[in-house]
Order: sequence, then structure tokens, then C-alpha cells
Amino acid sequence: MRTRSVLVAVALLAALSQTADGAVAAGGPLSPAGRAAFDGQAAHDVGLYWIRGGGNTGWAAAQEFTTDDDRLSRVSLFLGSTAAAGRLTVQVRTARGDAGSAVASATVDLAALGGAGTGWVEVPMSAPLRPGARYHLFAQATTAENTKVTWYGTRAAPAGFPAAAQYDQARGKWQPGTGRLAFYVNPAGSERCGETEACYVPASTKPARTAGLLFNGRAVEAVSPAFAVGARYVEGSNVLVLPSGRWRYLPEGAEKSRVVEAGDAGALAQIAESRRWLAQGLVPGAAGARRESAGRALLSMRALLRPNGAFAAAWHPFWDFSWPRDAAFAAAAFAHTGHDEEAYRILRHSAGTQRADGTWEARTKLDGSGPPDSRPWQLDANGWIPWAAWQWYRTTPREGREERLRGLYPALAKAADYAAASLDGEGLPPASPDYWELPTQTANLGTAAPLLSGLRAAADLASGLGREADSARWASAAGRLEAAIARRFGPLGYPRTLDGQFGPDTAVAFMAPPFNRAPADLPRALDDTYRALRRSNGGIVPGTDDSEWGNVTWTPSTTFFSLAWSATGEREKGRAVLDWVLAQRNVLGELPETVDEQGRPRAVMPLGWTDALVLLTLVQEGATPLPTPPARRT
Repeated sequence: MRTRSVLVAVALLAALSQTADGAVAAGGPLSPAGRAAFDGQAAHDVGLYWIRGGGNTGWAAAQEFTTDDDRLSRVSLFLGSTAAAGRLTVQVRTARGDAGSAVASATVDLAALGGAGTGWVEVPMSAPLRPGARYHLFAQATTAENTKVTWYGTRAAPAGFPAAAQYDQARGKWQPGTGRLAFYVNPAGSERCGETEACYVPASTKPARTAGLLFNGRAVEAVSPAFAVGARYVEGSNVLVLPSGRWRYLPEGAEKSRVVEAGDAGALAQIAESRRWLAQGLVPGAAGARRESAGRALLSMRALLRPNGAFAAAWHPFWDFSWPRDAAFAAAAFAHTGHDEEAYRILRHSAGTQRADGTWEARTKLDGSGPPDSRPWQLDANGWIPWAAWQWYRTTPREGREERLRGLYPALAKAADYAAASLDGEGLPPASPDYWELPTQTANLGTAAPLLSGLRAAADLASGLGREADSARWASAAGRLEAAIARRFGPLGYPRTLDGQFGPDTAVAFMAPPFNRAPADLPRALDDTYRALRRSNGGIVPGTDDSEWGNVTWTPSTTFFSLAWSATGEREKGRAVLDWVLAQRNVLGELPETVDEQGRPRAVMPLGWTDALVLLTLVQEGATPLPTPPARRT
């Protein structure tokens, strides 16, 4: 493969004989011996020429080149398009204005590229070439009216270098330009798209901030949505296969990824280690999309889990903190898939970041040093963390589990005592920000339901350790809270709050297993709430406050309904909802946080909370349902 060069002499071009439209004799004159080829130009700082044809106002463009290669395998062009569909014709010609001189021709379906977007388009082509001969790379698109396809490049071509040209159909002739178009002939190595520069990126991917994760056992690197295009993971790993066939991975001990040849020894060792880790536990779900999603969710959660037990919500600024809520679900999911060490590590970190009064901050920095800002703390953590500890205890090997539970017990006791003491005379908790992370004026179901589950979990754990006084105290509080929820929230259909400020809410699913025993009136409330929260793209918004949620649906909220229905005997309903969630996976198989009205993934991928919920739902769909903390008699 030749080296790109800008050392072509002015005399070379001056010596080339041209016709008026830029044609040359077949094959073109050969470059003088020792002259470097010009067969690639990376700069694309400006949309240089429109190339949409059709009617009397169409255009095309061409870039002259020479090469040292004797065979053509592919070309690439940097394009921008506003068209959802259409056809791109690419040719390599010996005479710029003569389609009959084409030595190779190919057609690209713009819809197959993902519609409107920008980036490098690689086009496979095959033909013999004459080293040193002059050729023209020609492109023209056919699309709907009022759309544009633009070939990018740079405004000026240094003296002595071949400039690009545009064909103006209205004038019926080629217009020589002064710039150069961005292109490669036979791109190789870092010239291939997806390595140092992105392949063509559909506009539909742009609302997303991340697309996947690279992980070496310690360090994490987020995959940009632009560099996920055309890529895929090596199965059972966090190693990416790029469009070129080469691999991108995060080597052991490194903080930045590298591109290596397929089969690189370091990458193979990492792949083998990831697969061993998966094999140590359970990958739930039936073969196909469910099993694939479970494996990817486990690997993504493993990457988000820090060595100290902090669990990042996602790997992007403003998400790279540890929320007690997300961490609790991750611990439960790790526990039920046989990854006991990871589950317990999260619980130990949660115990270590508890505030002195028995509550938790809304979120903390990953190093455990405290909250990143003044976001108000949220009482629901006092329910979710004891619930997660109970789920872990039910799955962990019996040998040594009581001693390990004792290590968590002081934090669990403080959490349960605070929750019990917070209940008012009616048995309800105070107003507190819930999973919306926004305050309410009255008690909300998003806090009350997790506290009910957490108090029951703590009571059962306490009894198992012989702490009957603790168990009785928390079981009594749980009984009061259950009665208050039934009396105040139940008749209203389990809305978010009691003051009429908010209507149906995803938190209705928190009243179902594996969190709480489902009340008799819950099935109807689940159905009514799902209908109220479902949006046109098929997903669920957390609540009915359109000023907060609009039509952007949330995968955690949607998955909660799948889990609730699967756990209450409505398995077909649950499967259908989970099918929708899994259909939102991106090209790497990662699940997004949100989905916009057009069905495009938004925010971050992966989101650890969604991954954990999907895993728990897949376990629930299996032969052994998830357990629910029991109601103990007082």
C-alpha cells in the first residue's frame, strides 16, 4: 500500500493533455517515474459540491486522482445528505465527462445508510488499474426534490495538485473548481472509516451521547455513537469489530483504546476472560434477542461497576455517579445471575456511603467522597437497598452468608429505623423526591412502595439473624404503611401523589412482586396506568406531567410494567412489553435510557438501571420466579 503524499510537482499536471471537458486518452498518461500518487485527501471542512442529479438543475462532481495500485477494491467519499432515500452512483472513469469510460461502477442505497446524515461512505468496487495513470472519481445522487446530497472537501487545492470539478446539468458542462474533494482510493488501515474518523452517521443516532462501552477490567471508555456505525462487539466481550475488520479494545492497564489487527493476542485474552466471567453465572432468557440482550447487559453492568463497589448509572458526564436506586437494582440483578461478588461489592459500598442519620444522598461520586452537588436526598433509597440486600441473601451460597450479612446489618438497621420513624400518624412517609428526583408536596407512591418492600426485607433479614425485636419493630411499621397505602392510594388507582397534582405513575409497578405482594386491586391499576402513560412510539413515560416528560419514553419505566405483569401472572403482556424494550437496542445491542417520539434512542447507552431491570425480568420469565419479601406477623 502506497503512502499518501503531497509532493506532486506542478510540472506533472502541466504535462497532462486534456480535452475541454477534462477527458484524457484511455487510462490517462502515466506519472513520471519517482512521482508520488495522489489518491486520497482527508480534509472535509466544507460542503464543496452538491451532487444531486435529476431534472434540469442537477449536479455531479468528480475528483481527479492517480494511484500506484494495480487493483481497485474500494473507494470512500465524505458526504452529507438530507435525503431519507435515494440512489448514489459512484464510478471510476478515465475521462471525467464520459460515462462510457468507467472502469468500475457501483450504486449505494441511501436509505440503507440510514437516511439523512454525514460521514465517510465506503463503496466496494473491483477493477484493474494502471499504476500512475490518471483517473476520475465520479459521484452523482438521485433523490427526492428539495433534498441535498453534498460531497465535502476543502476550498483550496495547493498549486500542482488536481482540483475537483462539478457538473452543472443546467449548463450542460463541467465547471473546474479550486478545491479538492474528500476521498480515498483503496483506503487501508487508519484511512478506513470507523478507525480515526467515523463512517457515515445517520442523523437518527445524534440524540444519543454514548453507544457502548470498552472495558479492560478496570478502566472504561465510552463508544461514541458515530464510531458505533458499522461496528459490532466480538460475541461475549467488550472488544469491537470495526467496519474495516480490525478490532478496537481497551488493553490491560491502558486508559485509551487501541485499534489492532483481528486476532491480536491481547484482545483475544480479554475476550476469553469476559466469556469465562459470563460462564460463571447465568445468562437468562430464551435463545435469540433475549439471551443476547442478557449477555450484553451483564457485560455493560460489569463495566459500570467500579472496583470499590460504586455503580455508575452510565459512562458519560452527569451520569457517571452512583445512585443508590440504580445500585440496588444492579446488586439484585448480579445476585440473581450468579455474580455474588459483584452484588455484595455494591451492597458494601452502599453501606459505606450511608449518611449518619441512616439515609443516602441522591447520588455520590464514584470514589465515594460524597455528592457531586446539592441535589436533595431521596428517601426511597431506604427501601431499595434493604430490598436488594434481601434479594442477595436469598441467592448467595449458604456457607458464610450470615457473617457477610452481619457486615451489612448496621446500615440496614439504620435505614429501616429511619424509614419506620418517618411514618406519620396515618402510616405514610413524608413528602420526598422520588425516582423523578423532583419534590412533591405530599407523600408519593414512588417513596412509599419501596419503603414497604424495604421494611419487610429488613424484618425478614433481622429474624434470620435472631434480631427479633428489630424484626418486630420493622414488621409493625410495614403493616402500618401497607394499610395506609391501601386506604389512601388504592381507591385512587395508585397515582403518584394524594393531592391531585399528579396522576398515574410508573410507581404503581412498585406495588407488584418482586417488591411487594400485589394488592387485589393492582391488576386493574396496572392496566389503567399503562394505557395512560403509553405514547405513540410504544414506550412509557414515568408519569402524566407532560411538561416534564412530553413524548420521550423511558426504558426503565417501560420495563417495570413488563416485570410487574410477568410477576402477577400476565406473562403474555409482560413479554410483549419486554419485546418493545429489546427492540430499542442500538447497533451494538445496547439499551438506551430514553426513546424520542420518532423512535430514536436518546441520552446514554447503556443505562445500568435498564440493564438490571431487563435481567431481572428475564429471570422472572424463567422457571424460577423472583422472590418477594414476606409480610411477617407482629
